[in-house]
Amino acid sequence: MFEAVAFYLFAFLTITMFFITVTTSQALYALSALAAGMIFISAFFFILGADFLGAVQIIVYTGAVMALYAFGMMFFDTTREVKEKQGNKYIIVGLSTLAAVLVVVIFAAPMVSENIVALYPAIEGVGNTQEVGLILFTKYLVPFEVAAIMLLVAMVAGIVLAGKKMDLSITLMNDAEIEEQNNTKVLS
Repeated sequence: MFEAVAFYLFAFLTITMFFITVTTSQALYALSALAAGMIFISAFFFILGADFLGAVQIIVYTGAVMALYAFGMMFFDTTREVKEKQGNKYIIVGLSTLAAVLVVVIFAAPMVSENIVALYPAIEGVGNTQEVGLILFTKYLVPFEVAAIMLLVAMVAGIVLAGKKMDLSITLMNDAEIEEQNNTKVLS
């Protein structure tokens, strides 16, 4: 009973956070809701008894979203209002529904199939953490290292791109200086 109530509660909260992420026009609100959604996803792992995966979900994915949050604060002028062009709402809802149905079908197809065979069967006496480490550092070693290098390159590129205008800080300016800065952007 507890698991069912917890599942539906966290499912509702996760969907709500991701809905806010998709529908808000403010970048920082979207990133905050994305981080909350990732934390709520980790609750599913804790409910299923996969404590290691729940902790990794919080540390890795929520940490990555917080890095996006930092980049968003550096790159976006969050003081101005965002004007978005709204397309046909029926097309957007239809394509979103189609995408959701396809995702459910793709993930549900292996569960319905009777030909499921584990590539790495569970080893007796080995815990969840050891199984994840065994698979991660044997079968998925090269993709793991490639992902680490890509993250390093992205971090260095973000630092280089953010270093363009580090001498200006909107938080330290008064309203007249911000208006003057915006006028110089428009003229140039």
